[in-house]
Amino acid sequence: SGGAGRQLSMFRPNRARQTVLTYSETADSELDNQPNGGGLFSGLFAFTDDKPSSFCGTLHFALSYDFPSQTFSCNVIEAKDLLAKDRGGTSDPYVRLCLLPEKKKKLETKIIFKKLSPVWNETLLFTGYPHEKLKKRVLHMMVLDYDKFSRDDPIGEVNIPLCEVDFSQTYEMWKDLNPIAKEKYRRGELMVTLTYNPLTGILTVTIVKAKDLKPMDISGTSDPYVKIYNMHQGKRLQKVKTSTKYQSLNPVFDENFSFTIPTHKLDDTHIVITVMDKDLIKWNEKIGSVTLGKKSGQVEMEHWKEMLTKRRAPVSQWHCLRADDNM
Repeated sequence: SGGAGRQLSMFRPNRARQTVLTYSETADSELDNQPNGGGLFSGLFAFTDDKPSSFCGTLHFALSYDFPSQTFSCNVIEAKDLLAKDRGGTSDPYVRLCLLPEKKKKLETKIIFKKLSPVWNETLLFTGYPHEKLKKRVLHMMVLDYDKFSRDDPIGEVNIPLCEVDFSQTYEMWKDLNPIAKEKYRRGELMVTLTYNPLTGILTVTIVKAKDLKPMDISGTSDPYVKIYNMHQGKRLQKVKTSTKYQSLNPVFDENFSFTIPTHKLDDTHIVITVMDKDLIKWNEKIGSVTLGKKSGQVEMEHWKEMLTKRRAPVSQWHCLRADDNM
């Protein structure tokens, strides 16, 4: 999505797109009080200097910090020689950014279709970010291959400890991408069908089925159910849930839920869908979530837009569950 942030002159402004994320205080004060973000990053600092076991491409980017506006800028310029993830011998790459450990706040570039050496020239902005906070973060950059009909495939990642960056000048470089083990991010997939009737303002969410869910129980299985939240401007308006499917990693739900959402409120509405593991002894555990709406991830936004385009017609999509989505 476009943003109204300041374009820094040291980057390449021609045809560049901007995306903005505004910083807010985190609840983890203990983390902020530890040097370089504390022990959580101990593995990341060592990992950054290791050579990857297999080559999966290189990423060209530039970092800068504007002290007056407290804006951290990452100009994602281009990538070279990415791994081919599609059958046609190519990929549909995009880049996702976050400042660890704040995994919930992510920025993404646009998708470049059918390219192994894509050029984005896109500036992603973290605004209102105090310099002392920024130095305790690690910039995590992940290149993914967009897949319309399944989970997006990770291609590679780069971690940049920002305590090592001299922000008195532009920090521009090429970095080899480190390979990603799929198991690191695998939580399973969920098939969701969306249907919107603009005449009645009724949004119907169908939880169809899930597959390859992460086992949460000692027995190597899970007892999944799904919670659905209707959110408007960040406020929870309604919560519903499916039945529980016991001892299944590939449950079939086929359950419908209807929400009344007037057309003029759709832009500020998002649906948070969370797959949970029911536990009779202790707290129920979260398996993974997906957020659907105009301001969500690339795949999620495409599903939402297709629903609005094909009004009153059901639109189905597999979504990759994420451990770090809200709810």
